[in-house]
Amino acid sequence: MTATTTTPSPSIAPVDLAKAYRLINHGPTVLLSARHDGVDNVMAAAWACALDFTPPKLTVVLDKATKTRELIERSGVFVIQVPTVAQLKLTQQLGNRSLADDPDKLRHAGAELFAMEGYDLPFVAGCSAWLACRLIPEPHNQQAYDLFIGEVVGAWADTRAFVNGRWRFEDASPEWRSLHHVAGGHFYATGEPLSAADEE
Repeated sequence: MTATTTTPSPSIAPVDLAKAYRLINHGPTVLLSARHDGVDNVMAAAWACALDFTPPKLTVVLDKATKTRELIERSGVFVIQVPTVAQLKLTQQLGNRSLADDPDKLRHAGAELFAMEGYDLPFVAGCSAWLACRLIPEPHNQQAYDLFIGEVVGAWADTRAFVNGRWRFEDASPEWRSLHHVAGGHFYATGEPLSAADEE
């Protein structure tokens, strides 16, 4: 059994690749998903970071023991998505269960996947943003530091939280805020907006 498959929400809109870095620039915990040879998996990752603008690139640290890493190395593609406060339990479960130990991990966690036209990748429903990535192979970095580099080839966000190239958490319902993992299953949600420009 795999995760439940759904259709994309009508509130999902494309994000200009020139602004794709903004989707993770505030340092959220992310969900990383991949597919190879009919196998889907999703894991949580706290160490994901924007790397470059043109073309947009990002980095993520993936332990050698993770099944998702194996799928990425074999397929050469993956998705980074930003989970919400409403997905706190899902994020925790996906980060603490292994597909190697539980072949029904996604179903047991309650993960819902959907397809994005033109991409043979599993996208996690209910998130606030998605970045489809092509792996830029760097064998030394991957083996020595568990550091993976991806070029962002597609980006989308839910317009209930991200509008006109910017996060609008202050205008959205609190469950749309992003998660920030500290340790041991303890998270913070994105806080209130502050603007240095207001002080000038």
